[in-house]
Amino acid sequence: MGAEYGRRSGGQGRISQWLRARRPKETEGDDGREALLLAAADAGLPLAPAAYPTDYRCSCSRIGCPTPGRHPVSFAWQTQSTTDRGQIERWARHQPLANFITATGMVHDVLDVPLEAGREALERLLAADIDVGPVAESGGDRMLFFTATRGTPEDEDEWWPCELDCHPETMDEHPGLRWHCRGSYVPVPPARLPGDLTVDWLRGLEHPLPDPLTLLEALTDACARYVGEEKDFTAAWPSRG
Repeated sequence: MGAEYGRRSGGQGRISQWLRARRPKETEGDDGREALLLAAADAGLPLAPAAYPTDYRCSCSRIGCPTPGRHPVSFAWQTQSTTDRGQIERWARHQPLANFITATGMVHDVLDVPLEAGREALERLLAADIDVGPVAESGGDRMLFFTATRGTPEDEDEWWPCELDCHPETMDEHPGLRWHCRGSYVPVPPARLPGDLTVDWLRGLEHPLPDPLTLLEALTDACARYVGEEKDFTAAWPSRG
């Protein structure tokens, strides 16, 4: 259905127009950054300070950082993550360049997909009148679908650690769908990444968090096509060397 659907629905042009029309407006300057972070906390997303870009490198001291500007600054980020407005205000004001991450698997999960697959799936979901929650574009190549979490420590059969899907620092091994749940994190908008890239909301936090299973079929179908096309392209590209 996927390829036919893309042709019938008008493809990328239609979804690009929708995204431009629906992108949440952000206030310029530090006040806008702080307001967006507090809105995320008010929506229940636990936050912690993260690294930020310095030129094309990461602000951390790690040589060859695999996720520059996308990782927390403290090894204790899971216990440090909070929705406390006072703490987030202090972090934001004392660390004006810092990005923030949100810890997943407590209140929310994140379904993280390639940008093109995300655009296709988003259009399909909206056309089917399926409730889609907050959605962010990350770094110009990924789309983040924020959902309710599927599991809690009281419900051990309904959650699994993120290592079964991807680890935040080995994400290149998972070109398709990455399910960030307990033990993982994602950068939360607004965030700056190396190369003048950003993390921004496409659909804001006023949208309730959906059950991830309501989005999963559309996302996995779109990712399967994306990964298949990438493999076909790699196979067709002539070898050098």
